[in-house]
Amino acid sequence: MVLRLEKITIKYGDLTIFENFSLEIPEQKVTCILGPSGCGKTTLLSIIGRILQPNHGHLIDFENKTISYLFQDLRLLDWKTVSGNLDFVLKDIYPDEERAKKINYYLKMVGLLKFRDYYPKSLSGGMKQRLAIARAFAYPSNILLMDEPFKALDLLLKMTLINDFVQLWLNDLRTVVFVTHDIEEALLAADQIYLFSKPPVRIIKALSLNIPRKGRTSQETCFVALKQELYHTIMLGENDTISVLP
Repeated sequence: MVLRLEKITIKYGDLTIFENFSLEIPEQKVTCILGPSGCGKTTLLSIIGRILQPNHGHLIDFENKTISYLFQDLRLLDWKTVSGNLDFVLKDIYPDEERAKKINYYLKMVGLLKFRDYYPKSLSGGMKQRLAIARAFAYPSNILLMDEPFKALDLLLKMTLINDFVQLWLNDLRTVVFVTHDIEEALLAADQIYLFSKPPVRIIKALSLNIPRKGRTSQETCFVALKQELYHTIMLGENDTISVLP
């Protein structure tokens, strides 16, 4: 099943971001929106998250879908402990015993269980990122929206955190919409990639990745080829194409 944005139009004064724009998002898959800064990626998340109402058009099959977020700036609660940050988003959802089990499960999944009583100020940057990822997955949403959460990280930390994200997602196949400007992030994390043009936005390229998760390393031949394909599409501004990869 797919979720759909149908003939969406968003305008800010004389600036048109989307005009009669349509997009399909497969459920229980990771869909990545790839494109340069200012191409409407975050605006798209705001539409899906019902923060922004389009001028025209509508969302199809998004009714009654709950949403969680993973932001670039993390938005951790500094006055709450590591476990308290998860407890804060779960306290009105689960009874005490079940909530404690879920908190322990997600903290263990990201390697933070022994740091459960620490405060965010005592954590490294990577540990803070792991906490934010755990909190996003702990909340029982149907859709997870990710707004460049791995931006400005060094390469090794980025690869580690993407792996943490993928492992959590494999244990909880929810619908993810992930925006980034980084081609490598998109190829490592996504099942479906849409490459956006500058506004008014159109889809320059759509890639469906049927590559096993275990085969996704930056050294794999197919990975390098896909990275080059996306890079050249961005640089050359090719006509709309669709590639379905073996």
